[in-house]
Amino acid sequence: MGKQKEYIGTVISNKMQKTVVVKIMHLSKHAKYGKIIKGYAKYKAHDEKSESKPGDTVRIVETRPLSKDKHFRVAQIVKKAAIPEIALKDDEK
Repeated sequence: MGKQKEYIGTVISNKMQKTVVVKIMHLSKHAKYGKIIKGYAKYKAHDEKSESKPGDTVRIVETRPLSKDKHFRVAQIVKKAAIPEIALKDDEK
């Protein structure tokens, strides 16, 4: 057995039950020109308590296959998303 893969990424969707979609960014260097290139990958991760919301930064860990394309689980919520303050308008009568 090898070491489990761990990634830190941002939740971009939580519209499924107990599942979140996490976007992982990685940097790589172009072989010939040396330019740093950003790459992205999206993984579905199991969130047992459905605590993650879009914008949260989470740590996901590899696990056994839980469904056709869900092979990760949310291990920890590293940083909660900033909740925008909604100004409530008073009804003027």
